[in-house]
Amino acid sequence: MKIAVVVVFFLSVIFASAQEIEKKNYYSKRINDLNLTIDGYLDETEWQTAHWKNQFTQYEPSEGKSPHQQTEFAILYDENNLYVGIKALDKSPDSISMRLTRRDETDGDLAGVIFDSYHDKRTGFAFIVSAAGVKSDFIQSNDGDNEDSTWDPIWWVKTSKNSEGWKAEMRIPLTQLRFEEGDEQVWGLQVLRFIFRKEELSTWQPMKRDVSGFVSQFGTMSGISGIKPKNTLDVMPYVVARAERFEKESENPFRESGKKNGLDIGLDAKLGLTNYLTLDLTINPDFGQVEADPSEVNLSTFETFFEEKRPFFIEGKNILSYRLNWGDGDQSAEGLFYSRRIGRRPQYCPELEDEEYAEVPDFTKIIGAAKITGKTKKGWSIGILESVTAEENAKIKGIADGKKQVVEPLSNFFVTRIQKDFNEGNTYIGGMITAVNRTINDPHLEFLHKSAYTGGMDFVHKWNNKNWMIDAGFFFSKVNGTEEAITATQKSYIRNFQRPDADYMKLDTTRTSLSGYGGKFTIGKLGGNLKFAALFSWKSPGLELNDIGYAQQVDQILQAFWMGYRIYEPFSIFRQVSLNINQHTVYDFGGNLLAPGGNINGYLQFKNYWGTFFSTNISGNQLSNSALRGGPALKIPGYKNFYSGIFTNQQKKLSFELNTGFNASNVKGYRNISNYNISIGYRPTQTLLISLSPGLNNYKDDMQYVTQIDYSNKKRYIFAHIDRKTLSMSLRMNYNITPDLTIQYWGQPFIATGKYIDFKYITKSKANKVIDRYHLYASNEIVLNSDTYFIDDNKNGSADYSFDKPDFNVKEFLSNLVVRWEYRPGSTVFLVWSQNRNNSVNNGTFNFSHDINGLFDVKANNIFLIKFSYRLGR
Repeated sequence: MKIAVVVVFFLSVIFASAQEIEKKNYYSKRINDLNLTIDGYLDETEWQTAHWKNQFTQYEPSEGKSPHQQTEFAILYDENNLYVGIKALDKSPDSISMRLTRRDETDGDLAGVIFDSYHDKRTGFAFIVSAAGVKSDFIQSNDGDNEDSTWDPIWWVKTSKNSEGWKAEMRIPLTQLRFEEGDEQVWGLQVLRFIFRKEELSTWQPMKRDVSGFVSQFGTMSGISGIKPKNTLDVMPYVVARAERFEKESENPFRESGKKNGLDIGLDAKLGLTNYLTLDLTINPDFGQVEADPSEVNLSTFETFFEEKRPFFIEGKNILSYRLNWGDGDQSAEGLFYSRRIGRRPQYCPELEDEEYAEVPDFTKIIGAAKITGKTKKGWSIGILESVTAEENAKIKGIADGKKQVVEPLSNFFVTRIQKDFNEGNTYIGGMITAVNRTINDPHLEFLHKSAYTGGMDFVHKWNNKNWMIDAGFFFSKVNGTEEAITATQKSYIRNFQRPDADYMKLDTTRTSLSGYGGKFTIGKLGGNLKFAALFSWKSPGLELNDIGYAQQVDQILQAFWMGYRIYEPFSIFRQVSLNINQHTVYDFGGNLLAPGGNINGYLQFKNYWGTFFSTNISGNQLSNSALRGGPALKIPGYKNFYSGIFTNQQKKLSFELNTGFNASNVKGYRNISNYNISIGYRPTQTLLISLSPGLNNYKDDMQYVTQIDYSNKKRYIFAHIDRKTLSMSLRMNYNITPDLTIQYWGQPFIATGKYIDFKYITKSKANKVIDRYHLYASNEIVLNSDTYFIDDNKNGSADYSFDKPDFNVKEFLSNLVVRWEYRPGSTVFLVWSQNRNNSVNNGTFNFSHDINGLFDVKANNIFLIKFSYRLGR
């Protein structure tokens, strides 16, 4: 009987239909004379006679209730602009948070408007401002599932504060919006306000958090008539002066002077091809103001994923996205397009003779790139990217005359993405095609693919008021090149065709092409408090995406199930609660179980704005097809880990977040990992924010790969126990003089050490007992001499093979200081100072004081640049 009651309860939760909320409509008023001055005071006659609306309701935390402070707004228009006025009333004006930040990093009290000018109930153009006057703008797509904050339209806004609260006044040119030409416009509309001290979000159109979809819940705006779409025209030429200073090296002809200087020019442009399609163009782009990637030492077979930070590529990135899996798990970064492939560091490293030196470019120069993005009234979303990167040469000098060697060929990258909406945005079908073509004229570059093509189709359907969803797709790849290139692709660590125990695939060294495929299928319930999804995906052994996409591992079949429960409304001491559970299994295409496991994680926020989170994972025995780098699969014991953290009220001047994690193998002593991280934020004034984030990782693994050596017609896969420590700290200081003039500093000292002991070689990689999987070198079999280990494998008193001592001590300090002034909308000046200090030795000892001192004993490499850009447009 109890089971029946539980079943009835959950069925009622799952299939209960959400109560419909009446949609509001706002009627905008036209003004004929351009008399409005954007000063934030709203005191012109036009504002006095505008249609002002209020009656906002809470969206968070107490959905549907009256907000603590009410808000009023009005919208006017003329033939060229929209004008938005917002009165954020506040009975305690001294409590208004007016924190100055950089654009799109808004903090404190906020207010803004979101237009669904397509009226497709999926796409929103957001214009938000803080009480301090800082802009935040973004495009919402897929009914709010995706948010692109890199969109930076040209618009004007000012704010003011008085005894009744604060006000915002906006002018938004129609060139920044996309809409259908017609006698009268009907757009989706939402106006919102966030009160920082209450963490309260209220909206003009009431909305429900347990309903899947965001833009589809908007109200409407009518009354706009007689306007015509206006195409964007922005051209931004720039000039960059650059100076580099470094330690002189008299024996190195490229560094004997200790300095380099340069001057460069380029151009960025944004052109409206039609009312719906925009062309972004860049010629000789400069990314000198972009923050460096964080330091790392990667000892795994998995390529590290780095976030894109270059403005040209991050704007509109959602349109050019094709993810291989649904959700936000470990594999969420995998996709058909990974923009970091364009302009990457050259892939060939010159082989130098004695007393030769090389100067290799840090990145491949992008000659030019163009991107067309947009969405038509009939629901076609279009994204096209074309980019050409230069042939890069390394300069080589030594005892002979100088010479050059090509390290990266002239390359062309092409991406196109198309999606079509149906059924009022509840269904869409899409496709993507990518192509990479390289001009390879040098034999030493024939390890690269001459061409690489990928493509895919996907389908999403939502029903029952968007509470239920199916997400499915199929994708494929084909790469072409020399026998050398395709053999290397087959033998790469993510597939390992050469594995002796992989009878379902075969290494063919005569191939000049390789094809693969994959797919995904997800069905789930996304609305309501209870949510769940079942996922199935696959990637064949021959799939190769990494010329322009990103895949950490192929030859995988994944099954997963996820379930989550959300409590949105405050109760007892809690403000909100979420709990998730999931289960997964991974197989290879030979039917071998690689990784069974599960996870439970949760998040709690209390009414005092403190919060906590936790995650625990359990995995059974695993099988790694890449651990031996081409050898047979290695059996790895399962593990248990626990990760948790706590954070304080972020509204306070001083706040912190502390988190820690522990991972332990099911076999004692096999692997132990511990992490300790703390983040401290201090805001002494409304204009200055200082944050400090130190972290320590202790990693001990009894089976760390070292190398492999041919011996007696066999492969010796050599492993060791590693004791690894990583210490890093990120320091940020943001000082905002005005909303348009900011100073930002980021610095990261980084120390990583690894000490190897107990060397061994693999004997039976899948033996039931760990101790039976390897042979431990005895003291009379291994000798260290001058940083080289010599092995007497047959114990006859003479060395049979050797390998370098793998211990390491890596120290690096990266820092970046940027002064940014947007002296007029779209026109900027950057002053940049970047510094890099690095050093590495093969000593695995971790000594904090010695390593820190050694880090700053290293001479710095300094780069100074000034970048000036000027917007020409309308």
